Amino acid sequence: MAANGSRSAFGLTRHAVRQCQSAANPRVASASPIQYLSSRTFATTSPRTDAESKIEEISRRTEEAERPDETRQRPRWSYTPEAMKAPFSPHITKNPARSVWSVNTDPKKLDEMYIKFLGRDGDKMLPEEVKWLAVTHKSFDQGRRGFNDKLAYLGRQAVVLESTRSIVTSSTAKDGAVVPDEHGRKPFDHPVLASIDNLNVELPQTVVTKEKVEELAMAAGIDKVLRWKPAKPENLAGSGQQIVLNSAVFAIVGAITLQHGAAVAGRVIRERILRPLSLRQ
Repeated sequence: MAANGSRSAFGLTRHAVRQCQSAANPRVASASPIQYLSSRTFATTSPRTDAESKIEEISRRTEEAERPDETRQRPRWSYTPEAMKAPFSPHITKNPARSVWSVNTDPKKLDEMYIKFLGRDGDKMLPEEVKWLAVTHKSFDQGRRGFNDKLAYLGRQAVVLESTRSIVTSSTAKDGAVVPDEHGRKPFDHPVLASIDNLNVELPQTVVTKEKVEELAMAAGIDKVLRWKPAKPENLAGSGQQIVLNSAVFAIVGAITLQHGAAVAGRVIRERILRPLSLRQ
């Protein structure tokens, strides 16, 4: 009822205002509604000029000429964007032989690695572009096709979290975990908190070491599909292969975390990383 009363009052007020305007302006009162509406002015945007339309048309044709249909239909991981190519390379290589380096371009070989590393249907856990991005280091193609730094950072934190959780949820306390207080004080003791002292003798960086992750990556064949450019092709270890392989493993975990959530990523870390690493001790 209150809403109907307000609506009626608003209608009466509007009618009274119209009557006052008609009395003040006889021409408006005598004019028909159509004539009155036609006399009103509205703010409109100015139409585009012919010159602007021609410029846009020329730009579109130029872009189509530079990027034919077969180029635009190729997957993003398979080519360097045309706008990021220079007409010449300012880099002068002292030893041209070091510039020669080939990487994997076969999607089937990449899928085989994911199946070997993640298990059955591992090649279906990530989209095609993300699968390539996770194994791409920033040294490859000068980073123009994307690289896995941010994915590796996220995956590394997820691995640290699961490693810490596995240490503090151990059923029994490890030898040397309980450190006696030098002043003879007795801390609060509870069975649920007993395993936290395991961090005194074991930390995530001792469980997941660079050497172990490198061996795990080599066993899964990540080195065969890794996209990077070593500074010294004749000395991969001296070019930082260990760090690059670690980043690829962590990047795969980070991609799974973003794609499927922390629960699935945690299961992958426990079953495909922590368990194999525990057998390598």
